[in-house]
Amino acid sequence: MAVGKLIEWSEVAPLFHDGMSVMFGGFMGVGTPEGIVSEILKKGVKDLTLIGNDTAFPDTGVGPLIAQGLATRVIVSHIGTNPVTGKKMISGEIEVELVPQGTLAERIRCGGAGLGGVLTPTGVGTIVEEGKSKLVLSGKEFLLELPLRADVAILKAKKGDRLGNLVYQRASRNFNPVMALAADLVIAEVDELVEVGEIDPDLVMTPGALVDRIIVKKGS
Repeated sequence: MAVGKLIEWSEVAPLFHDGMSVMFGGFMGVGTPEGIVSEILKKGVKDLTLIGNDTAFPDTGVGPLIAQGLATRVIVSHIGTNPVTGKKMISGEIEVELVPQGTLAERIRCGGAGLGGVLTPTGVGTIVEEGKSKLVLSGKEFLLELPLRADVAILKAKKGDRLGNLVYQRASRNFNPVMALAADLVIAEVDELVEVGEIDPDLVMTPGALVDRIIVKKGS
């Protein structure tokens, strides 16, 4: 039985359904909540749009969701470490939108902040600019990149309290904090759950007001 934001593992799968857009934190699987990913796998949620830095490896991070054919679209900065993504892209089983890493982070930040988009010179004069609005400011060309939001963001934190205040470890702090702002539902998987007041406020990277559900890592 859930108490406040804290939920049990049996309550994770019902939060997901076919056709959802899912933001996931991390880099090459580090910082991605693999316990939550395993629940999505077990439920067999289909037709997912995944938004994150990369598709990790076939057996880590969100890689298993792609290997099992549960994702039909990914918006990422690269797919080079997961050959399954490349094969599915070539065969037409999955749509891949490649976005420069900095632009991806800014598009997600815009989505969370309610902005209409970001202007960037990255991609001007390349295939990236196809189909996008271009503006000239002070004699320099910029592309208008539209904001990104998702139905749900799945985060991975080193430590969290019952209010959802989160602390990340090393590289896992890359996309997790910004994604907490850009999804309708935010679920955090934490390695360690502590009582409110045990985390130094100066160390909180995602405030609890942005987190809807907390689950403690399996085996903790």
